[in-house]
Amino acid sequence: MSLQVEKLEKNMAKLTIEVSADEFSKALEDAYQKNKSKISVPGFRKGKVPKKMIEQMYGKGVFYEDAANALIPEAYEKALEECEETIVSSPKINVTQIEEGKSFIFTAEVALKPEVTLGQYKGVEVDKVEVSVTDEEVEADLKQQQENNSRTVVVERPVQDGDIAVIDYEGFIDGVAFEGGKGTNYNLTIGSHSFIGDFEEQLIGKNAGEACEVNVTFPEEYHASELAGKPAQFKVTVKEVKEKQLPELNDEFAGEVSEFETLAEYKEDIKKSLLAKKEADAKGAKEDAVIDAIVENAQMEIPDAMVETQQRQTIDEFGQRLQMQGLNLEQYFQFTGLTYEHMMEQVKPQAERRIKSRLVLEAVAAAENIEATEEDFDAEVKRMAEGYKMEADKIKELMGEAGKKQIMEDLAVRKAVDFVVGEAVEK
Repeated sequence: MSLQVEKLEKNMAKLTIEVSADEFSKALEDAYQKNKSKISVPGFRKGKVPKKMIEQMYGKGVFYEDAANALIPEAYEKALEECEETIVSSPKINVTQIEEGKSFIFTAEVALKPEVTLGQYKGVEVDKVEVSVTDEEVEADLKQQQENNSRTVVVERPVQDGDIAVIDYEGFIDGVAFEGGKGTNYNLTIGSHSFIGDFEEQLIGKNAGEACEVNVTFPEEYHASELAGKPAQFKVTVKEVKEKQLPELNDEFAGEVSEFETLAEYKEDIKKSLLAKKEADAKGAKEDAVIDAIVENAQMEIPDAMVETQQRQTIDEFGQRLQMQGLNLEQYFQFTGLTYEHMMEQVKPQAERRIKSRLVLEAVAAAENIEATEEDFDAEVKRMAEGYKMEADKIKELMGEAGKKQIMEDLAVRKAVDFVVGEAVEK
């Protein structure tokens, strides 16, 4: 394999990768062996058709695509190892020569890591944030804990605001039932505004076992266009009425929901927790402000391909988080009405910020000779091992040298963040 690198404008490059004729011939033979059992030719048993015969019938290039697809990934990986430039995007592949008996040549257009010219990064000014917790905030958190520990009981009285009405319902437009407008044993919290219009309010005063008609109008901007702006009638049967009962806020409550014996101690712990969260949020906001400032002061030219690669990576990460909740991207797009292309545009500003922040912090680390130590690395591996409940040595084995290099770079960037934040001036 041979490699030529041609630098283009805007931190782009074209890699011309050439694979020998012998390797291409072998790939063609492998493609023939892989596919010959799928090809039928009169007079030959499946899998016994000579390669020349198949080429005569289907064209000389019948196996070219499979051979190219087999060669490109490995050849590209070798080219990355040989290339002295830092490549920061997925490649755009274009085959320029493919013919039996000749070398196989393809190009890969890629983005190169941009150079960063740092501006001021020490002593940048950021607003000082004072952190405190009010009694009202403590009471609000306590109220939420009270809500979380409430219980519901069936009551023999008409529906009131705040109740949970267990209902069967079916919706009609012009006397015709519409799709998605039917439910059974649905627990509807009155006042939650989870149903359109004043649907919930019309159930107030109804008793268990009572049937009624609820009239509402779908909003003009309703997501289902066939329903938008149309009046609808719902036939509703109230099956049960449930009341939410809140526990009394006293020492007994504190003992049940916390490690404290008195309500006063529990409130003090809530205050400490809220303060710790606010301090963490303030620290994060300060870090963001400092990084934004030094990015603004720096100069760099980000290639579009680098941004696009980061956009796709951001969406992939979101998809992984969805999978942890039992969903996938396709389902998410169905629920929200979004498309992949729309989401690419949505995440673009975030992708650009991530790229610029990383590049600037790497430049700061280089300028200040900030590096991660072996002790830093071991501490990070220990943290990972505890999180994954694995042995630290096993973590190191799985990550390999490439994984270690990435972690060392990430740790250096974290140190660079601490450095620029420590150098910042609060005003």
